[in-house]
Amino acid sequence: MTKLIILDRDGVINYDSDDYIKSLEEFKFIPRSIQAICLLSKSGYQIGIATNQSGIFRKYYSLKTLNQMHQSLISTVKENGGSIHKIVYCPHGPDEKCDCRKPNTGMLKQLNQDLNCSKHHIQMVGDSITDLQAAQLFGIKSILVRTGKGLRSIEKLNRNPELLDNPIQIFDDLYAFAVNLTSQSH
Repeated sequence: MTKLIILDRDGVINYDSDDYIKSLEEFKFIPRSIQAICLLSKSGYQIGIATNQSGIFRKYYSLKTLNQMHQSLISTVKENGGSIHKIVYCPHGPDEKCDCRKPNTGMLKQLNQDLNCSKHHIQMVGDSITDLQAAQLFGIKSILVRTGKGLRSIEKLNRNPELLDNPIQIFDDLYAFAVNLTSQSH
């Protein structure tokens, strides 16, 4: 039975910025996020990453720079004994009407097809309401972390609970989620 964890990138794995992460130098990992991915990976979970990257559309950085960031992430996880199975990204702007930009579910569908997993065994971890909405629209469990935009998302949800259909779990960070999940499954 394949189990899949889909992670948002900015604000979950690496620090986020309202000015975008535009270079490899700006691509800095949140403490313990790499350990979290490795813990999940070593515990039998496939790791997929689904990330909106409209900075490509806006020409803030190139596809080459995005690939460098993703290679850095993949190799850092590998050096620490874990693995990332697939990274998918949406390069479109918010008004382009694509089906991949979260809260749409195109990237989640792609990861699900490519990694061949039952929706009952997929969870998504994000820091924004659009991550949670995408997960819920796709019919998978949604988890919010307080890192990145997480605290802003919690405040917004407290004011507008109708933004989500289902309850969510909230964790301090990706590592807290990973420890909780892997301790339950053993």
